[in-house]
Amino acid sequence: MTHPARDATEIVVDVDVPLVRMIREFDAAATKVFRAHTDAELFVRWNGPSGAQMRLDHYDCRSGGSYRYAITASGFGVECYGSFHEIRAAELIVLTFTFDGMPDVVVLERLAFEDLANDRSRLTATSLVESFAKRDALIASGWESGVRESYARVDELLAETSSRAD
Repeated sequence: MTHPARDATEIVVDVDVPLVRMIREFDAAATKVFRAHTDAELFVRWNGPSGAQMRLDHYDCRSGGSYRYAITASGFGVECYGSFHEIRAAELIVLTFTFDGMPDVVVLERLAFEDLANDRSRLTATSLVESFAKRDALIASGWESGVRESYARVDELLAETSSRAD
């Protein structure tokens, strides 16, 4: 099997169900990629498009917890919020996601973390929306480029944190 390039995020728009699946491999164990998603101090360092600033209002990453944050960049600003439904260490995050630009769009997200050989891992993130129209509007909002840029920043963060003693 050929691994995607380090900066490659595969994004698959399903034709039968209003969902988008993002698949990304990382040069780090699933525990480290999971931690980048659940540790608030790490999350603010990578989430959002390149050059954006993040204000984290709260980030209670546990089953039953919630979050709210704002991302701003030149000519761009959005507030995001939702709930964490299930958290399983280094394995799974299930959450809802909504942002103020499209308050009627609630995304159910499932992030599955999988260890691979040679201290690599795969993240498969599935985002389900209630209709094709709302899914397509979400994609048209610039979401795809933000996902790609965010995952590239996860790579940078993982490289930085692995070069230091944990």
